[in-house]
Amino acid sequence: MTPPTNRPDRTGALHKARARATATPDDPSWPLHLAEDLRGIRADWKTSAEVCADAAWAARSAGRSVLGLLSPEDVTATNRNPITTRILAHLYLSALRFDFRCPTLQRLVEQLAQAARQPLDCYTRALYAFALLGQSRPEGLTVMDEVLTEAEEHPKTLHVLLHGLWLGQDLDLGAERLLALSLRPALATGTGTGTDPIVLFRVAGALRRLGRYDEGLSAIDRAIDCLAPGDISVHADLVRERSLLCAARDLHQHRSPTRASSGVPS
Repeated sequence: MTPPTNRPDRTGALHKARARATATPDDPSWPLHLAEDLRGIRADWKTSAEVCADAAWAARSAGRSVLGLLSPEDVTATNRNPITTRILAHLYLSALRFDFRCPTLQRLVEQLAQAARQPLDCYTRALYAFALLGQSRPEGLTVMDEVLTEAEEHPKTLHVLLHGLWLGQDLDLGAERLLALSLRPALATGTGTGTDPIVLFRVAGALRRLGRYDEGLSAIDRAIDCLAPGDISVHADLVRERSLLCAARDLHQHRSPTRASSGVPS
């Protein structure tokens, strides 16, 4: 008879993994240690995605990107435990995403798919959708829809897709799709009560593309208010988006009277 899982031990191991992920990564081998921690608790793809996305972001913010600690060969190696392979892929692919290296991310996932002994997990496929969406490739929309059927309300996965729609400026109905995705319960900004500044930032950009400038300004002002005190990680991006919204609104207002006076339909 298999003994029951010791929940406190698993909770402690997960806490240790998260601490390693967000600590200053002075040890260049910390990605491998993190993979060992998560493998030890048999982390599923959702847990791996949550920890690895935060780890990749923390390392990048500290100036020690995962891209400088792992190589594509580390990610595509076939001689590792499947859980370890998935964790290293989540780390490396997340780092590529944060650097907007969409073509490289696309190629690496395609290599993974060829070498994989089993279907790629939902989060890895979401990162693949991001790479395609970020290049405004329409097939990214198809991959996104496939991922959404499996992702349920997993926030990290939905954030990856939202990021891709935000980056892909030339996608068919891209802004509208972004706004629709932001209404998912896990993101929940459409009710006007959302408190995730990143989601609000993406929504504001979509509203700007649709010419809904006042709504966009409301969203970006709410995003700024939702930042934790002293949080400078995305503050500059929010202020930049606010400036773009104001400039686009002013340009629209400046052009509208001219068109009306010249008889050109608006």
